[in-house]
Amino acid sequence: MTAKVLEKKYVIPFILITSLFALWGFANDITNPMVAVFQTVMEIPASEAALIQFAFYGGYGTMAIPAAIFASRYSYKAGIMFGLVLYAIGAFLFWPAASYEQFIFFLFSLYILTFGLAFLETTANPYILAMGDPQTATRRLNFAQSFNPLGSITGMFVASQWVLANLESDKRDAAGNLIFSTLDTAQKAVIKTHDLEIIRNPYVILGVVVLVILIVIGLYKMPAVKVEENAKISFGEGFKRLVANTKYREGVIAQVFYVGVQIMCWTFIVQYAERLGFTKAEGQNFNIIAMALFICSRFIATSLMKYLKAELMLLLFALGGFLSILGVIFIDGIWGLYCLILTSGFMSLMFPTIYGIALQGLREESTLGAAGLVMAIVGGALMPSLQGMIIDQGEVMGIPAINFSFVLPLICFVIIAIYGFRTWKILK
Repeated sequence: MTAKVLEKKYVIPFILITSLFALWGFANDITNPMVAVFQTVMEIPASEAALIQFAFYGGYGTMAIPAAIFASRYSYKAGIMFGLVLYAIGAFLFWPAASYEQFIFFLFSLYILTFGLAFLETTANPYILAMGDPQTATRRLNFAQSFNPLGSITGMFVASQWVLANLESDKRDAAGNLIFSTLDTAQKAVIKTHDLEIIRNPYVILGVVVLVILIVIGLYKMPAVKVEENAKISFGEGFKRLVANTKYREGVIAQVFYVGVQIMCWTFIVQYAERLGFTKAEGQNFNIIAMALFICSRFIATSLMKYLKAELMLLLFALGGFLSILGVIFIDGIWGLYCLILTSGFMSLMFPTIYGIALQGLREESTLGAAGLVMAIVGGALMPSLQGMIIDQGEVMGIPAINFSFVLPLICFVIIAIYGFRTWKILK
């Protein structure tokens, strides 16, 4: 008898927890284009503006292990509740950050916000894996993760229509040049205040939405699951087991590079489009198209897993991403941008698939293992800054620096492909 992906008793809890996947997807992708926004409004280089991603994804690296210890000691539900509280606090901190008009305050707000996201991802992912038969755990997580990009595309849409489209600093003259850079200090100050308020508003509204979800989950009696009951294991013992597990250890490395490639592609698509003469809002619209492709590809990939090994699919999609990034680097023009959009289709299955493969077979150490994979999200903190440094060069080896900078995602896809091959052929 074929194991069910989701049993009836888990339907309501599954829906509630899956809503969190959309919630952190929204935060991720309303924030990505803010790198380009702050670069203009604050008049800072791309490498400094990329500190937005360093703060955002650095919060995961800081809080993932404490979140795992907290969830292990109490429960998945307690971890989720505490994560939602931190999420709301970080979102509400955008109000004073906009008032003080200091870039460092925005970084701090995002840092606190992602403390909450670290709690949510550390608890929600293994909770979904545990809601049913272990044989269908990876498919179940892929299905739940399919709703993450729905939140992401909503965040992209809000960024495009409510933020980027209303920025005074992005107004251009007939030749397509930014007017903001030609203004005097007093005029720039007025525009800066206006634009920072535009940035602030969606985060404050998001904080209210998070509080509502906190209340709903708090009032619902969430079921205990087997993994949660067995999750109480000492940190030292669990850490030793995980380090000795080759498939898990290499999975964490692969996840670092996957998150890096995802954030680089979705952050700098705006700058890539700007170099071709598009506005920030238009560049973000290309990002929305990329996310729509990502969503469709995720559902297709989940269906294909009935017939193909997850490890083989990871390998094939990584090779596809490698080829599309070659087009991003070497095709100068709109077709290079199309290749960048296509890359999102190949990225679609990677996060949940690496996650599921790496955690497969873990028992008492599963919660700590989940924390390690969430910590791997720190790849999104480090690599965009490196890419920003390349972009600041203007031109590298005769290639526009924005194009050449995608050599970093190219390397990432190679590492992911190696992990897919090793888990498919070697680490069975």
